[in-house]
Amino acid sequence: MVILTFAQAGAIRIRKSLSALLLLTSTLLFPLLQQSVAGQSSAISEFRVKATFLFQFTQFVDWPTEAFSTAQTPLVIGIFGEDPFGTFLEETVRDERANGHALAVERYRRLEEVKNCHVLFVSGSEASRTGDIVTALKGRSILIVGDSNGFADRGGMIQFVTQENRIRLRINLAAARAAKLTISSKLLRPATVINPGPR
Repeated sequence: MVILTFAQAGAIRIRKSLSALLLLTSTLLFPLLQQSVAGQSSAISEFRVKATFLFQFTQFVDWPTEAFSTAQTPLVIGIFGEDPFGTFLEETVRDERANGHALAVERYRRLEEVKNCHVLFVSGSEASRTGDIVTALKGRSILIVGDSNGFADRGGMIQFVTQENRIRLRINLAAARAAKLTISSKLLRPATVINPGPR
């Protein structure tokens, strides 16, 4: 499983200079160079770690060419529902790129607003609508990510699972492939993969 502790991350700021490959291949699995930040709650720290994961997904997932209208089109990380990240997601992706595309963050309240999105985090506030969201976005190359119980089993592609102060990834590989997304083996190897589907 992919494991990222946030017990220590409860009081840390992640340095963006760490390479994505080092994060994935180190023996500690996603270790973070950290510096103390006093007074952080564990909930805030957890979502800081999840924000970092969302950025890392842009480095280890390939989208089809048609997912971008032009070579200059940004890769958009969207948040659907209540935003648990504050400003940290913007801070994490600022000045970063994925396969030549600048990264941008957008927030949505209605499914009709989800247009040029590539990674969509479905907030816990929308957990009861997971099936409807997945159905509405079917056929589009959007990496659908969430942290509600059973998210991957209901068609979500990557689910954050928190166990013993660690964040693990549960990946619905067939759902990702149906959306024409290619997830790197470096991300798959330490994750729990369900529904691998045909190769």
